[in-house]
Amino acid sequence: MFARTERLLLRPGWREDAPALARAIADEAVIRNLARAPWPYGLEEADAFLSQPADDLPRLLMFQRTAGAPRLIGGVGLHRDEAGEPELGYWVARSFWGLGFATEAGRAVIDMARRSLRLPRLVASHALDNPASGNVLRKLGFRPTGGVVPRHSLGRGGPMECAEFTLDLSEEDNPCVRLAA
Repeated sequence: MFARTERLLLRPGWREDAPALARAIADEAVIRNLARAPWPYGLEEADAFLSQPADDLPRLLMFQRTAGAPRLIGGVGLHRDEAGEPELGYWVARSFWGLGFATEAGRAVIDMARRSLRLPRLVASHALDNPASGNVLRKLGFRPTGGVVPRHSLGRGGPMECAEFTLDLSEEDNPCVRLAA
């Protein structure tokens, strides 16, 4: 799956993206908020990630559209959580934090989930010490469940407390749909 937004191109990662991916994500401040990315993160880890077989859910790199070649600035996608539910995940390189890219990319993936994949709901979570990610989830229409669970973080090398969120993808219950209409 591919998507184009006002400022972004979202597409699957290719093996030749490994150097750009390693440069963009190799920041402990980024990795520590992710459950599945190890620290340190280098070319070998980027290549291993990009070599994983595709599954039924989109796993996309986030490229800022520029006058020249697009610049890799993050990642966004869906994966199955421990219970098998589709979970939204994203990361943005630190130099692009606070510019709305996670929200913009998240909206595009939510649209894919609703229109193309016809998923009934999504789940998401964020580390309690990363409230900015919670703000992104709220902007996307996710609602806190009230649950806080420990999740293992490869980047932290141990557990991190995470707040859980859910998003009903039905038209009448999704604020993102109302905003986009």
